Amino acid sequence: MKLLFTFVVALLFGMATLQAATPLEQLPKQIYSGEWRAGHVQGIAVDTKREHIYFSFTTMLVKMDMQGNVVGTVTGLLGHLGCIEFNDADGRIYGSLEYKDDSIGRGILQQEKSDRKFDTAFYVAIFDVDKIVRPNMSAEKDGIMTSVYLPTVVEDFKAKVECDGKSLEHRFGCSGFDGITFGPKFGKSDGKFYLTVAYGIYGDASRNDNDYQVLLQYDASDWAKYEQPLSQDNMHQSGPAKPAGRYFVYTGNRNWGVQNMEYDKERNFWLLATYETKKDNFAGFSLIAVDGNIAPKKQSLKGVDYWKKGDVLTISGRGMVDPNHHSIHGWHFSNSSTGIHSLGGNYFYISHPKKNKPYQSCTAKLYKFVAKERYPFEEVK
Repeated sequence: MKLLFTFVVALLFGMATLQAATPLEQLPKQIYSGEWRAGHVQGIAVDTKREHIYFSFTTMLVKMDMQGNVVGTVTGLLGHLGCIEFNDADGRIYGSLEYKDDSIGRGILQQEKSDRKFDTAFYVAIFDVDKIVRPNMSAEKDGIMTSVYLPTVVEDFKAKVECDGKSLEHRFGCSGFDGITFGPKFGKSDGKFYLTVAYGIYGDASRNDNDYQVLLQYDASDWAKYEQPLSQDNMHQSGPAKPAGRYFVYTGNRNWGVQNMEYDKERNFWLLATYETKKDNFAGFSLIAVDGNIAPKKQSLKGVDYWKKGDVLTISGRGMVDPNHHSIHGWHFSNSSTGIHSLGGNYFYISHPKKNKPYQSCTAKLYKFVAKERYPFEEVK
């Protein structure tokens, strides 16, 4: 197993090629999460140095070794824990955490049999994974988790705007945020890595200002000054006043926006994994690659009357083309919306969720990124 992770770490840091490293067949082809009485899997992340994999199941975090043995779990969350990412720089897990009064928020409280009510709040949850050593550890009481408040997301969620002669709630259709990952500034392939988050977007086909995916970048290297333990009885508002950058990707509306986001260092691509669209005039690609080699372009935003111009990112030419919008390319690959993690060297673990009511499970399967026109990945058998 030590040789195995020497291979994976080498991939991550570009220290070896596949041919010169430990044979690929030593990588776990599948890792099963086990069944959990929780919401469906929202994201996966891998710590190759310590040989652990993490699964987000909406209200709990599961830590396992790479053979599928449970090391510990974090429970007690009454918000929506979504996409997660392991940060190599500090050895912690970062995840999106939402509290809001909508169908998702109410569904979580019903699932957890809670009559609590929360003010709208959006946090980056940060888990000290070395402290996760047993099942059913408390996110609030066991000193495992801190959180950073994102007021920009809250402001867009609460905003009322005028567009197409109509008064609308939720600027850009913002429902909060879900996708989260680390990568360089858009338009660069090196330098400082930024924490990047992607909005959830309500799937409303009756409005025209929700056809962009909205991405925010933060310099999280100094976030110690904001981090606080999260008390669900007294929600804090400690966080950066604004992001280092706000960016837009014209994809057409996707129901609930970017569910998972992952940075692909090999191509300097940002992979956006989504659900379906409710708009017939857009192709329903569930995986789109943003080309991080192309600098953002200051442009007017289509259908957005109330925002002068935005920094618009370029979708790569990989995949199929949307027949109505030739700048949009992508693939139909739905599994990535519930979890995707880059191992480097073109290899990924991708979530395969399963429901066995009232239980949820996930199998993380190993794939190679091939980026062909009809399909992005090939499963490693």
